[in-house]
Amino acid sequence: MTIKTVTVLGTGVLGAQIAFQTAYHGFQVTAYDLGDEQIAKAKKTMDWLAARYLADLPGATQADIDTAFANLSYATDLTEAAKDADLVIEAVPEAIELKKKVYAALNEAAPAKTIFASNSSTLLPSAMAEATGRPAQFTSLHFANEIWTHNIAEIMDHPGTDPKVHAEVVAFARAIGMEPIEVLKEQPGYVLNSLLVPFLRAAAGLFTNGIASPADIDKTWRIATGAPKGPFEIYDIVGLTTAYNISLMSQDDTQLKFAARLKEDYIDKGKLGVATGEGFYKYPRD
Repeated sequence: MTIKTVTVLGTGVLGAQIAFQTAYHGFQVTAYDLGDEQIAKAKKTMDWLAARYLADLPGATQADIDTAFANLSYATDLTEAAKDADLVIEAVPEAIELKKKVYAALNEAAPAKTIFASNSSTLLPSAMAEATGRPAQFTSLHFANEIWTHNIAEIMDHPGTDPKVHAEVVAFARAIGMEPIEVLKEQPGYVLNSLLVPFLRAAAGLFTNGIASPADIDKTWRIATGAPKGPFEIYDIVGLTTAYNISLMSQDDTQLKFAARLKEDYIDKGKLGVATGEGFYKYPRD
């Protein structure tokens, strides 16, 4: 495997997790975001992740955490962030035109060797491939939330992805502690979200239509199925901004009403989920 240095574009909920997980497993990582405010927030997130790793991972030591931090650097200049990257993982918001703009700039900034991978959970790689300027070196690499324990990585190529690039990305995913899931052809939502999104939409409909409260919907699911978390607990982990963006893309009236409610009652009040300490629930929870 030739991947040694990795740049992660975006330090939101998943971007920060991808950067920390990769550094924890011994890779040199640059976490890129737009400005000092975002980087300051990212550093706080990394401290929170360090505590979670120590609590959640058997055998994790402070020495492991110290090594992860030593492997991690930050940048607000794209050229600086990408100049030595073997792999760039894009984790910017789920907006196709934004992603295309980012890839156009990235193609100018990154060396010819660099592989690009998108962490998009909803967009097909073929929709972005030409914008990268290097479609043969582009694929999708999607992570589930809380990746240190929910450790799957879905690799989904577009028809023009070089098979050698696919193999490199699969090997990289395994090297950072993931279980690679090779998606055999393009599918909106990959495997995970093809299962998860209909479930979350059903919960959103129950809430939006006044059928039951988020707490009772979650309780029903946990008790009846034995699942550790209900749908609104999952929404809080994913982040309500991501939930809003995905719901906003729907043509369904109920989902659009859910998006409006998320914005008015939660996002506009700074309640973005676990990352901000409050969403549908307050955190930490007793």
